[in-house]
Amino acid sequence: MSNFTETEERQELRRQVSKLAKGYGRDWFVERARSGEKTTELWMEIAKAGYLGVNIPEEYGGGGGGIGDVAAVCEELAAQGCPLLMMVVSPAICGTVIARYGTEEQKQRWLPGICDGTATMAFAITEPDAGTNSHNITTTARRDGDEWVLKGQKIYISGVDEAENVLVVARAEDERTGKLKPCLFVVPTDSAGFEFTAIPMEIVSPEKQFQVFIDDVRLPADALVGDEDGGLVQLFAGLNPERIMAASFSTGLARHALEKASAYAKERTVFKAPIGSHQAIAHPLATAHIENELARLMTQKASALVDAGDDMAAGEAANMAKYAAAEAAVHAVDAAVQTHGGNGITQEYGMAGLLVAARAGRIAPVSREMILNFVAMHSLGLPKSY
Repeated sequence: MSNFTETEERQELRRQVSKLAKGYGRDWFVERARSGEKTTELWMEIAKAGYLGVNIPEEYGGGGGGIGDVAAVCEELAAQGCPLLMMVVSPAICGTVIARYGTEEQKQRWLPGICDGTATMAFAITEPDAGTNSHNITTTARRDGDEWVLKGQKIYISGVDEAENVLVVARAEDERTGKLKPCLFVVPTDSAGFEFTAIPMEIVSPEKQFQVFIDDVRLPADALVGDEDGGLVQLFAGLNPERIMAASFSTGLARHALEKASAYAKERTVFKAPIGSHQAIAHPLATAHIENELARLMTQKASALVDAGDDMAAGEAANMAKYAAAEAAVHAVDAAVQTHGGNGITQEYGMAGLLVAARAGRIAPVSREMILNFVAMHSLGLPKSY
C-alpha cells in the first residue's frame, strides 16, 4: 500500500461489501430500527462472507487482515445506509484486545464466534459518574480464592441484549502498592448478578444502549484477559481501533448523505434549472465532500499506524481521524437536509434520521473536547487542562 491509495485487495473488499449492503439499503435498515427489530440477517451475511472478522488472525476464523480492512467494511456498510454499530465493538475492540493479549485458550474460545457472528461481544467502559474520565472508574474486581468478583455500574453500553459476553473494564487492587489498576474481564451476559436495562434514545438505530448493573458477579480466573499488570497499554490496544471504526462509521454516513443530496439536487428543479446548479446548494455539498475525503485520508493513516504496531503515533492519528470524521459527517448531513428543503425533515426522504446519528459522532466514543485536549497536550506540548 502506498501512502495515499489503498491496495487493490482492499478496494475489492469495499466493492463487495458495498454490493452486499446495497441489497439491504437504508429503507430496510430504518424499517428494522423503527419496528424494534434487529439487523441479524445482514450481520450474519457479512459474517458468512468473511467480512465481519476480516481483522482477526486466520487461525481463529478471521481474514488475517488489519484494522484498515474492518474499518473499510464498516464504512461501506454506512455508505449504503446500513451502519452496524456492533462492528465497532465486537470485532474491532474486543477482537483486537483478545487477539493481542488473550491466552491461546481464550483466543480459541472467543474469537471464532466473533468472526462468524454467532457470539457477538459487547464492550463496557463508560460509567455514570466517570464519564470520559476513565481514571475514575469505580467498577472493581477483587480476588476471592481462584475467582474474581466484579461489582459496579456501566452506562451507554451498546448491544448488550444481542451479545453473549461483555468485555468489562474494571479496576483491581495492586497487591504491592494498594492502588487500583485497570483490568479487562470477559463477562457472560447470563451471569448471576449481571443485569441491564435499555436507555430510551432518539437515535434511529436497531442497536440499543443499556445501563448495566454488576452486582458481585463471580468469574473464573481465566476471565481476565491479558496481564493483570498490563494496565492502560492493553486497554488502549482496543481504543485506537475504536476511534478508527467510529471515524469510518462517520465518513460512511457522510458519503450516504452526500450521495442522496447530490442525486436530489440534480433532479429537483425550482427556478428553471436543477437546484444543484446554484452555488448556494453546490458549495456546501462540495465543502462537505472535501472535508470527508480529508477525514478518510487521516483514517487511512491511523489504520496503517495501528497495523504497523506504532501505538503512540496511532493514538494521535486515530483521535484526529475520529474528530475530523465526526465534524465532516455533521456538516455533510446538515447540508444534505438543507438541500432537500422541507423534504429533508420527512421520513420519506430519510435525511432527518441521520442528524442524530451524525451528531453522536461528536460525543461518542470520546468527545471532541477530549480529543482537542489530547492534541493540545500530546501534539502541541501544551499544559494539561483537566
